[in-house]
Amino acid sequence: MIALLFSGFATAHTLTCGQPVPPVFVADKGEMVLNQGDINYQRWNSQTLTGKVRLVIHVAGRLSAKDQSARLIEAIQQASLPRDRFQTTTIVNTDDALPGSAIFV
Repeated sequence: MIALLFSGFATAHTLTCGQPVPPVFVADKGEMVLNQGDINYQRWNSQTLTGKVRLVIHVAGRLSAKDQSARLIEAIQQASLPRDRFQTTTIVNTDDALPGSAIFV
Protein backbone atom coordinates (compact mmCIF):
# COMPACT_ATOMS: atom_id res chain seq x y z
CA MET A 1 0.00 0.00 0.00
CA ILE A 2 2.82 2.42 0.83
CA ALA A 3 4.43 1.75 -2.56
CA LEU A 4 1.10 2.53 -4.21
CA LEU A 5 0.84 5.84 -2.39
CA PHE A 6 4.26 6.91 -3.63
CA SER A 7 3.94 5.72 -7.21
CA GLY A 8 3.54 8.37 -9.87
CA PHE A 9 0.28 6.85 -11.10
CA ALA A 10 -1.41 6.85 -7.70
CA THR A 11 -0.60 10.48 -7.01
CA ALA A 12 -2.64 11.46 -10.06
CA HIS A 13 -5.79 10.73 -8.04
CA THR A 14 -7.06 11.93 -4.71
CA LEU A 15 -8.54 9.09 -2.69
CA THR A 16 -11.08 10.06 -0.05
CA CYS A 17 -12.02 7.73 2.78
CA GLY A 18 -15.62 6.57 2.46
CA GLN A 19 -15.86 7.59 -1.21
CA PRO A 20 -15.61 5.38 -4.31
CA VAL A 21 -12.20 5.15 -5.92
CA PRO A 22 -11.79 6.60 -9.43
CA PRO A 23 -12.98 4.23 -12.17
CA VAL A 24 -10.55 1.96 -14.01
CA PHE A 25 -11.00 1.23 -17.72
CA VAL A 26 -9.46 -1.47 -19.93
CA ALA A 27 -10.36 -0.72 -23.54
CA ASP A 28 -8.22 -3.23 -25.45
CA LYS A 29 -9.21 -6.85 -24.72
CA GLY A 30 -10.51 -5.82 -21.33
CA GLU A 31 -12.77 -8.73 -20.41
CA MET A 32 -12.46 -12.25 -21.74
CA VAL A 33 -15.88 -13.78 -22.41
CA LEU A 34 -16.32 -17.50 -23.10
CA ASN A 35 -19.43 -18.17 -25.20
CA GLN A 36 -20.12 -21.72 -26.42
CA GLY A 37 -16.41 -22.51 -26.61
CA ASP A 38 -15.49 -19.26 -28.37
CA ILE A 39 -13.34 -16.67 -26.61
CA ASN A 40 -14.27 -13.06 -27.27
CA TYR A 41 -13.05 -9.84 -25.70
CA GLN A 42 -14.95 -6.72 -24.74
CA ARG A 43 -14.18 -3.43 -23.04
CA TRP A 44 -14.22 -3.50 -19.25
CA ASN A 45 -14.55 -0.85 -16.58
CA SER A 46 -14.69 -0.97 -12.81
CA GLN A 47 -18.02 0.85 -12.71
CA THR A 48 -19.67 -2.50 -13.43
CA LEU A 49 -18.46 -3.73 -10.03
CA THR A 50 -21.31 -2.53 -7.86
CA GLY A 51 -23.18 -4.00 -4.93
CA LYS A 52 -20.27 -5.85 -3.28
CA VAL A 53 -16.96 -5.19 -1.63
CA ARG A 54 -14.41 -5.73 -4.41
CA LEU A 55 -10.72 -6.48 -4.41
CA VAL A 56 -9.15 -5.68 -7.78
CA ILE A 57 -5.78 -7.36 -8.28
CA HIS A 58 -3.61 -6.10 -11.16
CA VAL A 59 -0.73 -8.42 -12.04
CA ALA A 60 1.86 -8.82 -14.76
CA GLY A 61 1.24 -11.59 -17.25
CA ARG A 62 4.04 -13.80 -15.92
CA LEU A 63 4.11 -16.93 -13.77
CA SER A 64 6.27 -15.10 -11.22
CA ALA A 65 3.42 -12.61 -10.68
CA LYS A 66 0.99 -15.48 -10.15
CA ASP A 67 3.36 -16.99 -7.61
CA GLN A 68 3.72 -13.65 -5.81
CA SER A 69 -0.03 -13.20 -5.43
CA ALA A 70 -0.73 -16.85 -4.52
CA ARG A 71 -0.56 -16.23 -0.75
CA LEU A 72 -3.04 -13.37 -1.03
CA ILE A 73 -5.49 -15.47 -3.06
CA GLU A 74 -5.10 -18.38 -0.64
CA ALA A 75 -5.77 -16.13 2.37
CA ILE A 76 -8.92 -14.76 0.72
CA GLN A 77 -10.17 -18.28 -0.03
CA GLN A 78 -9.46 -19.46 3.52
CA ALA A 79 -11.33 -16.48 4.96
CA SER A 80 -14.54 -17.89 3.45
CA LEU A 81 -15.90 -14.41 2.83
CA PRO A 82 -19.58 -14.32 1.84
CA ARG A 83 -19.81 -14.53 -1.95
CA ASP A 84 -22.94 -12.41 -2.03
CA ARG A 85 -20.99 -9.48 -0.51
CA PHE A 86 -17.34 -9.94 -1.58
CA GLN A 87 -15.66 -10.68 -4.90
CA THR A 88 -12.20 -10.47 -6.40
CA THR A 89 -11.42 -9.33 -9.92
CA THR A 90 -8.01 -10.01 -11.44
CA ILE A 91 -6.60 -7.88 -14.24
CA VAL A 92 -3.70 -9.58 -16.05
CA ASN A 93 -1.42 -7.29 -18.03
CA THR A 94 -0.61 -9.53 -20.99
CA ASP A 95 1.51 -6.73 -22.47
CA ASP A 96 3.92 -7.50 -19.61
CA ALA A 97 4.18 -11.20 -20.52
CA LEU A 98 7.27 -12.79 -22.00
CA PRO A 99 7.27 -12.56 -25.81
CA GLY A 100 5.06 -15.29 -27.27
CA SER A 101 3.58 -16.35 -23.93
CA ALA A 102 0.63 -13.94 -23.64
CA ILE A 103 -1.81 -16.48 -25.08
CA PHE A 104 -1.00 -18.88 -22.23
CA VAL A 105 -1.61 -16.38 -19.43
